[in-house]
Amino acid sequence: MDTTTDETRRGQAPAESPTDVDTERLGRLLGDPGLTWFVDRVRRRMARGRPLTGSVTLSDPEESQRHAAERLLGRPPRARGSLGIRLDTVDEILRRSGVSLGGLAAAVVALTGPVVLHAETRNREERAWEEAYAPLSTLEAELAPWAQRLRNDGLVRRLARTPEAAAPLVEAAVRALRALPASPPMSRATFAARNLSGAHALDEGTPLATLVLSGLRCLTGFPDGSGAQWRRAAWASAGLLKDDLSSTVLTLNLRGTPALDWMADAGEPAVLTLRSLTGRAPVAAVTLTGTIHICENPAVLSAAADALGPACPPMVCLQGQPSAAALTLLRDQYSRGARLLYHGDFDWGGVRIATALARSVPWQPWRYTAADYRTAVTAATDALRLTGTPAATPWDPALAAALGECGVRVEEETVLNDLLTDLGTGLPEGHRGGAACGTTCE
Repeated sequence: MDTTTDETRRGQAPAESPTDVDTERLGRLLGDPGLTWFVDRVRRRMARGRPLTGSVTLSDPEESQRHAAERLLGRPPRARGSLGIRLDTVDEILRRSGVSLGGLAAAVVALTGPVVLHAETRNREERAWEEAYAPLSTLEAELAPWAQRLRNDGLVRRLARTPEAAAPLVEAAVRALRALPASPPMSRATFAARNLSGAHALDEGTPLATLVLSGLRCLTGFPDGSGAQWRRAAWASAGLLKDDLSSTVLTLNLRGTPALDWMADAGEPAVLTLRSLTGRAPVAAVTLTGTIHICENPAVLSAAADALGPACPPMVCLQGQPSAAALTLLRDQYSRGARLLYHGDFDWGGVRIATALARSVPWQPWRYTAADYRTAVTAATDALRLTGTPAATPWDPALAAALGECGVRVEEETVLNDLLTDLGTGLPEGHRGGAACGTTCE
């Protein structure tokens, strides 16, 4: 036979029904303000699930508290020192007098309301947090590590404090991330107005902006950092911009507009803004049917302009993590049939830049395989020690292994002559190795 009480099932400390309590007499006996401390102590014991036995003690009682205890116990307490009251004694008084047939526990419930066990409170709160996190399960697999980390690292709890506040925050963050990266790129305010509660939903410093920024870094592979400039670049990696002029891309010998044609005829580098690529008069007339060579460092593009001038094939320089302008340009040119070849520094930072680019547009390696790296290491006169956290190289898995084995960093400038040779004569056989790296690369 199940003897579990309804109160226990609901997480309340067991107590008799209020009909077994003479509330009027109880108020006179145990409801005295001088016994408030005593009732509070008993209630805390009940909430912790501890038995109502032994004594509770008040170390420095006031006279009113001593007199209230005297009336409750029917005898004078000690005149000096601490005030102690045995719980068993009070329980017996309440039962024998008929004030509370259920004893002390029922009396406290009648005076102060149901007592919820702490363990049940914690369990209920954890269930509420799990419900708040539920939208995370709808994210794509590439964001699964971030979602799991979010459940474990306490960021949402620090931002929202309660599960009630966390639920709409997590739901809004998931909605934003499912709409990223933004294509074409747009301002944060425009994106927020279209996808969230309003144009200011992603303003700097808001809990939602903090949460979305954390997730989009996982989405785009943007490296860790700090500061206002780093945050702008991180937002831009997902196509969210402060404006359409600050995002730029460095190019050489692209054609299609009078300005670009003039620069290409002179063999001079040109800087394109995102506005020029997506605005009312975008550089949409650029039609490239051949190959675009992509490099990481401006020194390579500058050397190509010096050495080859107008004869150099079209080039794009990322200058680090690909900007929104660079991604917009390269996506457009790839959609028009251009073949994209990429070269970067042989180090872990260069590998992450290459991987970030591959999430947005497919490319093939340009002297950027394990074989090319080993050749460069052999030819290097001054070896630079490789530092940083290792990363995968999906276009040629052997490259990551070779980097870890050799432990040498090779900058693009070190192999500049080889790159210029390729640009001047076309790619030599044997340096196109490695699978194309596209949006499926992890």
